[in-house]
Amino acid sequence: MLYPQSPVRLRSVSLLFAMALALPPVGALAQQGDPGDELETVIVTASRTPASAMALPAAWSSLDNETLERISPQHSNQVFNRIAGSWVSRGNGQESLISLRSPVLTGAGSCGAFMTAQDGISMRSPGFCNVNQLFDANLLQAGKVEVLKGPATVVFGSNALHGIINVLTRSVEATPNQLRVEAGSRDYYRVSASGAWDSVALSAQTARYGGYQDQSGYDQQKATLRLDDNWGAWRVAGVLEGSQLDQETAGYIVGYEAYKDDDVREQNPNPEAYRNAWSARGYLSVSRDWGGEGELSLRPYWRSNSMTFLQHYLPWQATENNRHRSIGLQALASNTTGRLDWYAGVDVDRTDGSLLETQAEFFSPNQPDGIHYDYDVDANTLAGFTHMQWALSDRWQLDGGLRLEETRYDYRNGTDPGPACAPTASACRFYRPASRKDHFSDWTGNIALSHHTARRTLYGRIATGFRAPQTAELYRLQSGQMVADIDSETVDSAELGVRGDLNGFAYDITAYWMTKDNVIFQDRDRYNVSGAETTHRGIELAASWRLSEIWSLRGNGSYARHRYDSDMELLGSRSNIEGNDIDTAPKHFGSVQLLADFSANGPALTAELEWLWVAKYWLDPANQHEYQGHELLNLRAAWAVSPTVTVTLVATNLLDEGYAERADFGFGSYRYFVGEPRSAVVGLTLAL
Repeated sequence: MLYPQSPVRLRSVSLLFAMALALPPVGALAQQGDPGDELETVIVTASRTPASAMALPAAWSSLDNETLERISPQHSNQVFNRIAGSWVSRGNGQESLISLRSPVLTGAGSCGAFMTAQDGISMRSPGFCNVNQLFDANLLQAGKVEVLKGPATVVFGSNALHGIINVLTRSVEATPNQLRVEAGSRDYYRVSASGAWDSVALSAQTARYGGYQDQSGYDQQKATLRLDDNWGAWRVAGVLEGSQLDQETAGYIVGYEAYKDDDVREQNPNPEAYRNAWSARGYLSVSRDWGGEGELSLRPYWRSNSMTFLQHYLPWQATENNRHRSIGLQALASNTTGRLDWYAGVDVDRTDGSLLETQAEFFSPNQPDGIHYDYDVDANTLAGFTHMQWALSDRWQLDGGLRLEETRYDYRNGTDPGPACAPTASACRFYRPASRKDHFSDWTGNIALSHHTARRTLYGRIATGFRAPQTAELYRLQSGQMVADIDSETVDSAELGVRGDLNGFAYDITAYWMTKDNVIFQDRDRYNVSGAETTHRGIELAASWRLSEIWSLRGNGSYARHRYDSDMELLGSRSNIEGNDIDTAPKHFGSVQLLADFSANGPALTAELEWLWVAKYWLDPANQHEYQGHELLNLRAAWAVSPTVTVTLVATNLLDEGYAERADFGFGSYRYFVGEPRSAVVGLTLAL
């Protein structure tokens, strides 16, 4: 329950779920027209080629460009609260943590549980994830966002454990010639522009924010260059995208429910904190038809990432600099023979990465100044996969696929192996293992049976997924651990789902059961170990209902339990936590949007009132400290003054609720990243 002490809020939650249950497939939340149009939506992420979204026997969601422009996101969490089962917890500035059929996971390699991709290519190398990697994506100017939930299809390997977020770039044809200027609360400014010329399109934006807390804020720039052309029988698509972030970071405020104190929540306990990040990536895709009903495609790509930041969340405040550069290739062949569709492919990825952690000032003998870690890692991944889809009859369909993947790391320690501390230290925090090589062989597979009618799909699916250990888990050791003897995390998943449309009322409901094995964690001695088990059970729903020519209602919600399922003692817990709820895992959350479109019979005015909630959740594995959750109201509106001029408004936290975007309990204290008070951003868009 959310706020058990408040019957009014409890009734509001119950009413919302009732409306949602009585309420298009998940992707239909993005559609403005007839919900029946959703039946023609295509999904690219599942197979790297366009496929019927309605018939896909897996849980998915999508948000189109029109919805992304209406949201006008300043942060990724404003996008993903519309995805059932997804919650992006906002840190300060552009920082974030992802939850997708999972708790919000933290720790050196926890980000490996999710894949964030651009046009199907991981934005960061699988062994070098970062919890904040969503800030690399150009969400404002994307063509579409697609989300696959649970272990992904076989075109994805390591890191697609709990799901994949795939940001699709706009085609040249879909790129508008426009200029947008926005200004809002606390010195927020953004200028974005896009244009298309023949076969090339460019989209770019620059943003500046003064910050709500003292000495915080950021400058950020993003740009996407897109090419669409034909070279003889070959279809060609190419993308170059880059981003840069210069952020002054505000740290946690400390104290029980400190976010309710207007004076305290404006404070910045870490005015010295910062985060600077740069990323660039690109690919060139060439494809052509073959064999009548088949297609061949080749997609070489490259990526480059670097980040420097102060670890303000640790008392000794070390500085980390990490970077990696990659080249790779995705090759795919597909064909149709009678009732059988199939595709097969090969993926190759080569990455050179490095990490340097230093501390400027002495903190204690166990956290000394100087170099903590200095290493390079060469990572090589090779994978092959195949998938078949067999139409058993006009209504029944059987799907199945298999992927085999090999990951190899060549780690080279750039400093003296052993502890970073003097011999007199009692329990040195930092240990540098000697140079070594590691390799991991894994597989993922799935099988699904589905039944289809003209306006409904019912399916059952079982799947397995994995993630290889991240380099930071293997080579960034602590407290004298000489070798991290850990294996790949795996997950077994089963789900049942139904989606369809009933005369303007569209729905998507999925129930899932997941068990994770070999979970990597830090034990009470700060050793990186694996072998733990967790369970994840839940139900997700999304729906939309066109009430009239003007009004429509859309919403999503999820209810889930995420639990420790093995005998284990985590860092920060001095007792066995088997059976406990995993921390930072609200049992339910979601959002509802009431939309109005007055364009047909009156002024060219559209508006959206959004209500979202996050239930209470535990802040520690022992389930002794909790955050009570929150509810927020947001408003968005657009007025087309003329065919070339549109004025927009985005107002968030209308009721000026004091809340925490992220709550935590660490180092003996309640800690919060505060939510911002009432804010407004006004925009002017010019069609050129």
